[in-house]
Amino acid sequence: MPRLMAQDDTQTITIPGPGNFQFSGVKIDDLGATEYTLASMVVDISGSVAPFRKQLLDCIKAVVGACKKNPRAENILFRLLLFNSNLTEIHGFLNLGDIDPDKYDELQPDGMTALFDATYDAVGATVEYARLLVKQDFDVNGVVFVVTDGMNNRGTMTPNEIKKKVDDCLSKEEMLSLLTILIGLNDPALDWAPETKASLELFEKEANLSQFVDVGDATPDNLAKLGNFVSESISSSSTALAQGVPSQTLSF
Repeated sequence: MPRLMAQDDTQTITIPGPGNFQFSGVKIDDLGATEYTLASMVVDISGSVAPFRKQLLDCIKAVVGACKKNPRAENILFRLLLFNSNLTEIHGFLNLGDIDPDKYDELQPDGMTALFDATYDAVGATVEYARLLVKQDFDVNGVVFVVTDGMNNRGTMTPNEIKKKVDDCLSKEEMLSLLTILIGLNDPALDWAPETKASLELFEKEANLSQFVDVGDATPDNLAKLGNFVSESISSSSTALAQGVPSQTLSF
């Protein structure tokens, strides 16, 4: 997997299971807090998002900016993964203080939609990094946001493989909680909008994801609302971790 914004203080970790998936994260010995929310934002950059690529990048930057202002920012590790036909980790799980969203490059949408691969990668990375942290006596929860405007049409993973990762995490109870939120950017005026929404709703159920959010058309207002939803969900998850209770999904 290509990786951008690599950091000298990160380690590369292989995700156990099928496929050849890897991610990076801050070296555990370098972490200073005792508890962490692992927050991942996974964003579709297939060709169809080209008309709103600037607004989508603004949304990503807004999420990071809001999280950096959070009173519990030091207890959040943030990962950014982009996907089209392939997966590109812009950076792995980093301390927010080490992320400068102004250095994110412009999005270059093209290609197909490896939605299942990207979701498997994000869930698998969160679960594996959490396992390593818990092994070192950290308290951990996780929240994964997968943003897409289309249906899966590339890749090798299936919803059932994702479900296995989710179910295994929940059954072992190593993490305090794991939220997996699928977010659809779906213009209702398009002829294929009902089919896309139905496909994403089915994916949510088959993969045992926590929530499906239908944002609607990717207007600047809707993307700004999406940014608020993501940052508030991360904040809520971090607060829940501090209180020792499971995270809860928020209404969009």
